[in-house]
Amino acid sequence: MAMETTAEAPVPVRTVLQAVSGWIGKLGRIWVEGQITDLNARGGTVYMTLRDPVANMSVRVVGPRAVFEAAGPAVTDGARVVVHAKPDFWINRGTFSLSVLEIRPVGVGELLARLERLKQVLAAEGLFRPERKRPLPFLPGKIGLICGRDSDAEHDVLQNARRRWPAVAFRVENTAVQGSYAVGEVMEALRTLDADPGIDVIIIARGGGAMEDLLPFSDEALVRAVSAARTPVVSAIGHEQDSPILDLVADVRASTPTDAAKKAVPDVREQLQLVRQLRDRGRRCLGGAVEREVAWLRAVRSRPALADPVREIERQSEQVTALRDRARRCLSGALDRAGDELSHTRARLLALSPAATLERGYAIVQREDETVVRESAVVKDGERLHVRLADGRLGVTVTDRE
Repeated sequence: MAMETTAEAPVPVRTVLQAVSGWIGKLGRIWVEGQITDLNARGGTVYMTLRDPVANMSVRVVGPRAVFEAAGPAVTDGARVVVHAKPDFWINRGTFSLSVLEIRPVGVGELLARLERLKQVLAAEGLFRPERKRPLPFLPGKIGLICGRDSDAEHDVLQNARRRWPAVAFRVENTAVQGSYAVGEVMEALRTLDADPGIDVIIIARGGGAMEDLLPFSDEALVRAVSAARTPVVSAIGHEQDSPILDLVADVRASTPTDAAKKAVPDVREQLQLVRQLRDRGRRCLGGAVEREVAWLRAVRSRPALADPVREIERQSEQVTALRDRARRCLSGALDRAGDELSHTRARLLALSPAATLERGYAIVQREDETVVRESAVVKDGERLHVRLADGRLGVTVTDRE
């Protein structure tokens, strides 16, 4: 419930502290996970700070020495533990702390189980899918490098990258690469480099180490930050056998920092050799094409039509003359045959003509309607008829039939 106060009706400090103590007391006993720092024993009491492995936050923890001794020698500075504690608020000092009831070190097996569960969650969300991974640019203008200060990883990446391509530029962000501050500093460096438009590739590099030392690079917050980054990220954590979750979500996984330099930057010697090979190949291809065209041109020029074009014209002229003469002969023969056939047809027509028959002394008898009289029985006495002779016609009247 909110406390109602005004400038005219303030509440004393004790009231505020008592209210805060009451709110905190409602939390009951809780389990808290963190990393131990500033472990100190005084008499029968042990004091330490429990730091959040991701955020830059911590809480004071106090407990009996017996509770810490029962947890075993694994409870030391830098160890990750799970604490069963009761939240306490000291009203007199206005300070908050946790009173330890039980403390358990987080073992390797439990850490591996947690990492495996986290992998399954991230895989189900699709953060490891190959289609999400972006290709690295062929020749980055500037590379962002996140690594420990003056570390072997920094030396390996810079030296090998500049040996492969001397003109390559780097922007180096030195951070903690293990411990409670590592995740926050690496994430901040990642945000800084990702916001720089001149950075084409980001390399996160760290040398080898124990599994506990590499835990920051399996942190869920860092993994999600790398997945959301705009710039392609190369993970170069540890050695070949090391495999933090960052390797799975990064765009490119390098087995070592040296391998990261090789994957991010091309080898200038290899590229020059490739250019020479391509140039020689281009020369061979172009030279072969020119030689083929020259041979084709030489063959075309050797053809008779181009070697002696006048002779070809003469040959074509002779062919035209021969075809003309042949056409004339064919036409003349056809006309002669047609003339003879016409003469023969004319003679046959003359021989079969009725006029020729009339000239031999025959006559044709016709009625007035021009029909031919073929029998005497069909003619009546007194009927008017026409007789056609070779040189004219006569009009007659039938008077006597025999």
